[in-house]
Amino acid sequence: MRLKFVLALCFSIIFFQLVTAQEGFQWENSGKAYFQFDGSDIQRIELPSLNKQVIVSKAQLTPKGGGSPLVVKSFRFSNDGNQVLIFTNTKRVWRLETKGDYWIYNKSNNSLKQIGKSLPASSLMFAKISPDGKSVAYVSNFNIYVEDIASGKIKALTTKGNRKIINGTFDWAYEEEFFCRDGFRWSPDSKQIAYWQIDARGTKDYLMVNNTDSIYPVAVPVEYPVSGEAPSPFKIGVVSIATAQTKWMNVPTDPVLQSYVPRMEWAGNSTELILQHLNRKQNQSTIYVATAATGAVKPIYKEVDNAWIDILPLWDNDYIWGGWDWLDNGKSFLWASEQDGWRHLYKIDRAGNASLITKGDYDVMDIAAINEKTGYVYFHASPENATQKYLYRTKLDGTGSLERVSPANQAGTHDYDVSPTGDFAYHSFSNYYTAPASEMVDLGSHQPLSGKSLIDAALEKSAGKKSSMEFFTVTTSENVTMDAWVVKPENFDPTKKYPVVFYVYTEPWGQNVKDQFGVGRNFLYQGNMQKDGYIYISIDNRGTPVPKGRAWRKSVYRNIGIINIRDQALAAKEILKWNYVDSSRVAVWGWSGGGSATLNLMFQFPEIYKTGISIAAVGNQLTYDNIYQERYMGLPAESKDDFVKGSPITYAKNLKGNLLYIHGTGDDNVHYNNAEMLFNELIKHNKQFQMMSYPNRSHSISEGAGTFRHLSTLYTNYLKLHCPGGAR
Repeated sequence: MRLKFVLALCFSIIFFQLVTAQEGFQWENSGKAYFQFDGSDIQRIELPSLNKQVIVSKAQLTPKGGGSPLVVKSFRFSNDGNQVLIFTNTKRVWRLETKGDYWIYNKSNNSLKQIGKSLPASSLMFAKISPDGKSVAYVSNFNIYVEDIASGKIKALTTKGNRKIINGTFDWAYEEEFFCRDGFRWSPDSKQIAYWQIDARGTKDYLMVNNTDSIYPVAVPVEYPVSGEAPSPFKIGVVSIATAQTKWMNVPTDPVLQSYVPRMEWAGNSTELILQHLNRKQNQSTIYVATAATGAVKPIYKEVDNAWIDILPLWDNDYIWGGWDWLDNGKSFLWASEQDGWRHLYKIDRAGNASLITKGDYDVMDIAAINEKTGYVYFHASPENATQKYLYRTKLDGTGSLERVSPANQAGTHDYDVSPTGDFAYHSFSNYYTAPASEMVDLGSHQPLSGKSLIDAALEKSAGKKSSMEFFTVTTSENVTMDAWVVKPENFDPTKKYPVVFYVYTEPWGQNVKDQFGVGRNFLYQGNMQKDGYIYISIDNRGTPVPKGRAWRKSVYRNIGIINIRDQALAAKEILKWNYVDSSRVAVWGWSGGGSATLNLMFQFPEIYKTGISIAAVGNQLTYDNIYQERYMGLPAESKDDFVKGSPITYAKNLKGNLLYIHGTGDDNVHYNNAEMLFNELIKHNKQFQMMSYPNRSHSISEGAGTFRHLSTLYTNYLKLHCPGGAR
């Protein structure tokens, strides 16, 4: 369930990470400066001097006769740096604000001009200036348009797009589970555009019901293929800017099961495309090169896994907007694979020959930079501690040893946004007791450009401060060792007994145990859990996406709802052996995948968990989208018993404790029918529970006045009532 654990506070943090590069920060191609929007002006900050220069002022961002400047959501420069494409007046589409209006500011003549002015307001998506700077292309109402910047003339490159024939963008499932949003690419010579077309005509609609915005209910359809349903078929086309004629690529697919193309780019030239093709089970990945003029395709590299294959954007957010890492002037490219048991980087040439670059018993957590000039690739990893993250580098030719770049005295979680030339990086850091700090550094020396290190200063400030949070490991009776954290009550007395609250996610999209600031905070609890006398714990079971190797992550294949739940319960049994834990006061809670885990723990292990709060849970795995659920559980036609065995609804009859179930009726992700199916099963067995539905709220339950306050109050009151805090 992509983005299942990142809700409420976590939800907003992750989305900030996903869109930051598209918004107020952008590197100059030269690598000698970066651009930022400071809320008023677009500025250029020169490196290493950090001297600021206003590139587009507040006055220049004000349309003639407009009165007020544009509210800049994001901006992007043309290749020559002379034009600035500005995104404003944005609207949310499912997860992100990807619809809006676009304007172009021309630095040479100081002009500000709206693009797509004749099209509906806030309907443009993914506008991009052509490489030659003469045109801009965008999507509006499921069609692709190109506009001549000088004349303003608009040409439709596709004309039959609608909610079911989707050009240049994607359906719900592709966007949610593959991060596919921007669905077209300019050719390097500016003469063609390659794009996806998704045919959702055969995909059934889920009908959400809006009961709040009018007297009569309104059905809101979303094309949503559930587990067992074939995905919407794709096409990859290349359309000529001159003729608006499309040539379709002959990408193979299964006519019944269908398949996926989650990645596609121009292959370092204007005559070929390169794309990644996945079969329906997502356990076979083939890289094809397609000839744009003829549509012919040829496979150059194939990989098979007996579980599933994660595509790059699923674990490295930088790639959700596209991109392909070419090496050797386009003769080879960088690729990631788990074929040797760890996620490692390989160099693959156009003949499909692969050579290993990163070597050792560690996972590449994400790719930070490639510097062919110096011969290094930079990436995040943490070979010794799966709760942390550091920057490393090694030689691109595979001959070098692993070198840590992050300072030895900064233990915790690091992130680096590296300049195109690899000379500078925006470095951010925190750990569980040190508040986040960031600075621009010279990557070679790792010295801050401003002089004194803000990160070192933050560490000095936090040094000696006692933290109530501790990391520990727990080993179960089945000899599975897991990372965990615990926050103990204030004035903790080990001779007394305290209630314990477990925070869970447990599925392949949630790592809870991270050495970063705020990780042990319960964002839904009103007040202070420590002062109120609670022990708060989270554990990362097998199957969670931690850097412990392929076997750890993929052990849950066809066993979600079984292995992850058993790991959590057996770990809880070990924790209940602690003398100061009150086994009569044990609570568990989680959101989405964590909500599902909460239900499974309450139903499968009722002797352990006495109180549960489940939010936006998948009660029946057969209701969830095919890309996510089939990736981890196989096809229902072949493994339906596994879906049933892993679903909370199967065990609802075992409920003994106190259950509060919460769901938004407008949830387009985990649909509200999960709630009502579960309710029916609980009612059938006379299992008493409490529920709260939030009218027309989405998966984040964040819309509407007073919503978060109400949810937080509900959560806190229920926990205090049924699992009261304090020592006994």
